[in-house]
Amino acid sequence: MSTEKATFGAGCFWGVEELFRNVKGVKSATSGYAGGATENPTYEDVCSHTTGHAEVVEVEFDPSGVTYEQLLDIFWSNHDPTTRNRQGPDIGDQYRSVVFYHSAQQKAAAEAKKTELDRSGRFPRPIVTQIEPAPSFYRAEEYHQQYLRKHGRTHCAI
Repeated sequence: MSTEKATFGAGCFWGVEELFRNVKGVKSATSGYAGGATENPTYEDVCSHTTGHAEVVEVEFDPSGVTYEQLLDIFWSNHDPTTRNRQGPDIGDQYRSVVFYHSAQQKAAAEAKKTELDRSGRFPRPIVTQIEPAPSFYRAEEYHQQYLRKHGRTHCAI
């Protein structure tokens, strides 16, 4: 079985991680940071708004069990891709909507889906989701991994 990676930023990584962790075909979902200039940032660094990192989830998946396109559908269906640097009560550049692609095929799929959704009228405003090459991924501190599960919660409070 060969696996692939997908990396998504859709607000607070606790809920995004739990969402993808429960998808059939997903082998792992890991909370972390990507897209900034600082190596090995901490949560405090990212929250300082000086590193440029987004809270992201790196998803390892088996493409025979779930396709990248299905993961994109889940991504766009579970956050507001029309708000820049905000998801619900969470405000800041670390909460931006972003797809970090790992291949030319992922880039094409993400761009095509974004265009399709923009044209569909599903969202009241234009989609501002960034689509960028996958940079270095930095695993978040252990207390962030499976945070909701560890605390007996199924979703982030809004």
